[in-house]
Amino acid sequence: MAYRFTLPLAGVLAIALATTAVAGSDVPDNLLSAVANPARPEAQRARDAARHPAEILAFAGVKTGDKVGDFLMGGGYFTRILSGAVGPTGKVYAFQADEFISFMADYGKWQDETAKFAPNIVPVRSSIGVFATPEPVDLIFTAQNYHDLHLGRATPEQIAAINKRLYAALKPGGVLLVIDHYAADGSGDRDSSKLHRIDIAMVKAELEAAGFKLEGQSDLLRNPADPRTASVFDPAIQGKTDQFVLKFRKPK
Repeated sequence: MAYRFTLPLAGVLAIALATTAVAGSDVPDNLLSAVANPARPEAQRARDAARHPAEILAFAGVKTGDKVGDFLMGGGYFTRILSGAVGPTGKVYAFQADEFISFMADYGKWQDETAKFAPNIVPVRSSIGVFATPEPVDLIFTAQNYHDLHLGRATPEQIAAINKRLYAALKPGGVLLVIDHYAADGSGDRDSSKLHRIDIAMVKAELEAAGFKLEGQSDLLRNPADPRTASVFDPAIQGKTDQFVLKFRKPK
């Protein structure tokens, strides 16, 4: 992705981490029905077996009535499911960055189409550097996007400022759920631009520096057969990459 960021520069206790794979029987009905909704696009529903959306949202703790920010919503796969999961008393603020839309107009089209799916989906657009939600939210969700902050268009200071904005958008006690593609251990963001992967240790360190507390890590999307050396768009591995799921919390 070759877009340019336009970003402002402004901007210990050990914890036991839960490494969790949520069993299907433990998934609340609101999440199961949101995934089963036949109004979802068929192409997106076909990806459910690989993406485990109900279990992922159960791990995040999504509840009816929650306010959610879908940060860098992409094609709206999780936006639509979140909409059903939070129900009519909840809200999903579907954020698409101006930089992404400038790079590829489809990002804007996908946001517009997704917003028509349900009245509780509210589209939000701005430069990524001034991200904000219209009200404090219970959850910020971002899937396969954190590495995009590390494509070489943003400085470490700018990335830190974005992470502070994620923190500020959450209610005290709110959750940040991050899914992304594993890079080689110890590689930092070396492979973010070429392979669209990022080192899990770098994600943890940056978000903890913003004030988040790492609460849990799920193995739902692990694939040890992925050598982490190919682009996530390589047909041999696309849709089957080794992915991490990290659950952070903003302290109360």
